Amino acid sequence: MTVQPAPIPEVAGLGRERFENEIVPAGRPLVVRGLVAGWPAAMLGRQSPEAICKYLIERDTHAPIDAIMLPPEEKGRIFYNAAMDGFNFYRTHQTISRVIEQIARYSAFATAPAVAAQSALIRSCLPRFLDENPMPLLDAAEPRIWIGNAITVPAHFDDANNIACVIAGRRRFTLFPPEQIANLYIGPVDFAPTGAPISLVDFAAPDLERFPRFAEARAQAVSAELGPGDAIFIPPLWWHHVQSLELCNILVNYWWGASHADNAGLDCLTHALITLRRLPAEQRAAWAKLFDYYVFGDIERSVAHIPAPRRGMLGPLGAEVIRERRALLAAKLGGK
Repeated sequence: MTVQPAPIPEVAGLGRERFENEIVPAGRPLVVRGLVAGWPAAMLGRQSPEAICKYLIERDTHAPIDAIMLPPEEKGRIFYNAAMDGFNFYRTHQTISRVIEQIARYSAFATAPAVAAQSALIRSCLPRFLDENPMPLLDAAEPRIWIGNAITVPAHFDDANNIACVIAGRRRFTLFPPEQIANLYIGPVDFAPTGAPISLVDFAAPDLERFPRFAEARAQAVSAELGPGDAIFIPPLWWHHVQSLELCNILVNYWWGASHADNAGLDCLTHALITLRRLPAEQRAAWAKLFDYYVFGDIERSVAHIPAPRRGMLGPLGAEVIRERRALLAAKLGGK
């Protein structure tokens, strides 16, 4: 019998103070029902696909955006090709209006290609949208828009906080905590169709002979289905598998957080992979202890015996110190 994921906790009427002081620090996923239900875009999304698409076309600056297209036999699942030396889609540069036109045309097909605008910066392609549809929980984060028909994005992670708001259609989110990485059978770190590494498991038909540990991951999954006006908070490094379920699906998302701003976390991982991973097992274990002590463990305990003025990199870091240290690292890395 297939195990159904537990529901993601839900809340309605979430205010900014609680969001900033409780929800984000807790680092757990949360569905916020009706967060942007009052947006003109969400109201039109509930009305009909034609209404919301007309709204977007009228606001389109015709700036080029990244889009992808998958042949019908891929059933909308973004993935690798059979040889895993490329991907099962091709990229194009379109406009919002052109992508919408393709979605409308394919809606008449019994078996349609999949098409999607991916992570288009709204300030560039739909600037009027910003003032008309303000995010109630954030100020500075730049929103991006995702438009497509029935698309499935395999489980992947972001290195930032993420609020995703459904504007039209329905989306099913299935999430896994970061520690489930060992059970999700993640593909290459530096060669992935979504930019971030993805699970190689087909969630629609998981091959448990090839991927037996996926049964454990599935037992730890949480899931929710969102409609127009609903939103979900996804903490950094939580794996999320996202299915767009209707003929026309539109989502706006916001990424924010220090690591996301400069890809610092992924850069650190990359450097560790090219320097520490190749060491003998005993040395890797020693470095793991060092990282645990200084980075991942009890930070206060690691510095309690050092006078505060002498803690250096182990103490609070101002912006100027961080810039200096980055410059030193850049110079050092550039010389190798």
